[in-house]
Amino acid sequence: MFSSSFRKYLFICKTRIIRSFTYRFDVFGNILMQTIVMVTTAFFWKALFQDETFRNGITADNMMTYTIMSSVLSVLFTTGVERRIQESVEKGSIAIDLMRPVNVFGMFFAEDLGNLIALLFQNLLPILLLGSLLIKVPTIVSVSAIPMFAVSVILSMAINWLTAAIFGMWAFTAISMDALFQVKKHLIRLLSGSIIPIWFFPKWLAGILNALPFVYIYQLPLDIYIGSASNEEIQGRMLIQLIWVLILAALFYLFSKKSLKKVLVQGG
Repeated sequence: MFSSSFRKYLFICKTRIIRSFTYRFDVFGNILMQTIVMVTTAFFWKALFQDETFRNGITADNMMTYTIMSSVLSVLFTTGVERRIQESVEKGSIAIDLMRPVNVFGMFFAEDLGNLIALLFQNLLPILLLGSLLIKVPTIVSVSAIPMFAVSVILSMAINWLTAAIFGMWAFTAISMDALFQVKKHLIRLLSGSIIPIWFFPKWLAGILNALPFVYIYQLPLDIYIGSASNEEIQGRMLIQLIWVLILAALFYLFSKKSLKKVLVQGG
């Protein structure tokens, strides 16, 4: 039974990979825009820092690595579950999706996974290569930090996807979500440390942000990568990151049950 279900999701994933490779113009456009933003941001930090250092010995070189890896992570954190939920609700196909022999959110996750695999080759590798050529090679602080960085990125991806899925469920009650999607996207980039590290925020605001799940999407794995925090601090923050994954997973389960029950009662 498990093997049969796995093959179904694997087929959905493979279909999405094939489909993703057909949109070449969009790929080139995304790479160009991300590269422009990455290079501009990197040299802004270089000009700002010059020969000075910041918190915990952070230098301009660290910030350029931070910028490149933030651009790389933004590829990994690309999700389509919000749009997929909205499209299904608007077109009324959500009822048909519920009749398929797979879990509807499992299907959305498999589609995002397939899209992610395609993006590894289409966007991530080109951006990493361009960043290395135009700015610097973004080397990690130490080999021993690689396992923690990998685990933290996986947890970050879980937080990001669960947040997107929960937010997307508003489509079951809202008329249009387009504007809200854009607001949510830019707010997360701003509050997660993707654009500006949380260190630069006032202490009172940084304290509030550290209590929210967003900083555990970008800021934590980037801190691990450039070595801006001690191992003890990183381990404590990774525990909080895991707790947020569990909290969001519980919320996702409750909201999905409520949303799908509403669809079944109203008939799509």
